[in-house]
Amino acid sequence: MQNFNGAKVLFVASECSPLVKVGGLADVVGALPQDLKDLGIDVRICLPKYQVIDSEKYKFEPVSKNIFLKNEKVNIYRGFLPQSRVVVYLLENEKYLSQNGIYSNEIKRFLFFSQAVLQIFPAIDWLPDIIHCHDWHTSIIPLLLRSEANNLKFKNLLTIHNLAQQGKWNAEEVLDFLSFKNEKIKSLEIRDKIGDFNVLQQGILNADLINTVSFNYAREILTQEHGQGLEEHLLKRKNDLFGILNGIDNKKFNPETDPDLKSNYSFRNFEKKIENKSYLQEFLNFKKDQKIPLFGFIGRLDFQKGIDLIIQVIPQMVKKGCQLVILGTGNSDYENKILQISQKYPQNISSQIKFDAVLAQRIYAGIDAILIPSLFEPCGLIQMISMRYGTVPVARKTGGLADTIEEGKTGFLFKEYNAESFLTAINKVFEAYQNRKDWLELTERAMEKDFSWKNSALEYLKLYKKLLNV
Repeated sequence: MQNFNGAKVLFVASECSPLVKVGGLADVVGALPQDLKDLGIDVRICLPKYQVIDSEKYKFEPVSKNIFLKNEKVNIYRGFLPQSRVVVYLLENEKYLSQNGIYSNEIKRFLFFSQAVLQIFPAIDWLPDIIHCHDWHTSIIPLLLRSEANNLKFKNLLTIHNLAQQGKWNAEEVLDFLSFKNEKIKSLEIRDKIGDFNVLQQGILNADLINTVSFNYAREILTQEHGQGLEEHLLKRKNDLFGILNGIDNKKFNPETDPDLKSNYSFRNFEKKIENKSYLQEFLNFKKDQKIPLFGFIGRLDFQKGIDLIIQVIPQMVKKGCQLVILGTGNSDYENKILQISQKYPQNISSQIKFDAVLAQRIYAGIDAILIPSLFEPCGLIQMISMRYGTVPVARKTGGLADTIEEGKTGFLFKEYNAESFLTAINKVFEAYQNRKDWLELTERAMEKDFSWKNSALEYLKLYKKLLNV
């Protein structure tokens, strides 16, 4: 390829905002291609056509029918990422791709999807230079591209968003499903510690290049503590492993224009944030008092997000007289414990056990500080969004949290994963909050941080050039 401008890249993923979203992966796949498009890349996206995707609302139209794979019919639909010119392809198949939820029948669904992706190019009359795979769901593609039965030799990049999710299954069943019988690919002999076939492991071993979603996480996963059993393979590929920080959509997450807020504001009229705090306190049946620090948590209620630490420190936080709102769903034991705690301390703790995107925006704008005590965090978007809204993060110094929060300047960090260290960081919020001038300087520095996708897109551009030797 002589001229890199106009390089063709196909994003292959399990979700993409706003078409279909479960977690942060969808935000990345829905935002990054738009900035790459602005840089002159012909970037397109391919997803399964789940039942939950409203193809009429998003105006998807059939491109091709009756592509056959494993005696199964696959239909292709074409549309655009909303408010952009990024082309999106949806692959429909009744048996494997379109029934039930997004992450049901996971292994066969995503093995089938990955195989189907490599069959669509004659029908869409377009060939990518690079296939950009996201997480374990599509990390079998680098292995498929090494198969002698496959004539396609695309360059490929594997982005690991969360190493903890790997896609493990019975090896015999997986190899049979992939029709791998006499393949001479070295990695096919490798199994995980209990003898299962590990899809992400195969991606790591076969991808041309690999990246994770923050600089620090790229270093952490080379260690036994954070490597999730794959550190040995990652160490072998460390020269091909890169860290690129995720970004956020500055248009969507903008307190000056956010339609879900009680009052819009910026650091130039930061007093308007107080109106959002009063509105949130009233909604949560808390006492409306600007002198009371209002904390928040937004996210999944599971062990990774440090919910056990939050539960441990709540009694001490209540003694200090603060308020705390928790928004999210997840592990039923955590949900029940948090509900019980909020019933015990109704004047201080509010549990909102649900998914509510509008309430999340109002919490970002209304709280003073957000709690992010993650056991591990590949990148994290919560801290970036919070800072955009002038809300101070209190986070564990791990993964992307360590890359994005400056201790004492834009937030507060703690290192050891225990309640004592977490409380020390929380107490720094109480101390800073007592001095209005210091607090305003802290929040202004946080709001001025640029976490847009622009810088990250340039870093991905470098990896694409490296792949194509440009």
